[in-house]
Amino acid sequence: MTIGKRAFDILFALALLIPLSVVMAVVAIILLVTQGRPLFYVAPRMRAPGEQFSLLKFRTMLREEGDSGATGAHKHWRITRVGRFLRRTRIDELPQLFNILRGDMSFVGPRPPLREYVERFPMLYAQVLKNRPGVTGLATMIYHAHEDRIMARCKTAQATEEAYYRRCLPTKLRLDLIYQRRRSLRVDLWIIWHTVMTVVIPNWQGRGRRRMPSPQHPMSIRDEQRRINVPAE
Repeated sequence: MTIGKRAFDILFALALLIPLSVVMAVVAIILLVTQGRPLFYVAPRMRAPGEQFSLLKFRTMLREEGDSGATGAHKHWRITRVGRFLRRTRIDELPQLFNILRGDMSFVGPRPPLREYVERFPMLYAQVLKNRPGVTGLATMIYHAHEDRIMARCKTAQATEEAYYRRCLPTKLRLDLIYQRRRSLRVDLWIIWHTVMTVVIPNWQGRGRRRMPSPQHPMSIRDEQRRINVPAE
């Protein structure tokens, strides 16, 4: 991580914590009343090969010991009513501001993977995790909705695992590598903006051709999707 990117992360996280601390306090109270403790889902994730950290989220599911991996349809019954709203608006990820301040994550980068994924694809993740894991990223912005539809059709844990390994993970890794080649503060701001708009406005990605800022390689979202065979939203 460059000094400029780290400085941006710290200053932006501190600026967001001022207004969003009120939101997080309200969410914590609602979860305490409706779901009880624990309020947070603390998940082991990898920030680099061989380096693990604890990812923070508001808890959105009923607890089940030993649960891990992608969320398919076989887990949907565990998502609480409040949890569905938090997931749809991505408010459940606000505690990751503290992960950013601690230096475990950045605002933009590959989503932090489970250790089993890193161990299964060590050479790919050795490249992908040269970037600090992010709250959002190119793969999250482009592929998240399509991944949700794939996972929603998986009725068993085995089907979820096979779909994620065979269909979702390879595409997300390719998108992460595209981001690595083209990363800059301008690209990060572009990804943050489109992530926010995707949450606020349904089908934001599909409205027109939006070009990723790059003086050398101008390319729209749809161009990127066709390049790596990602279904257009």
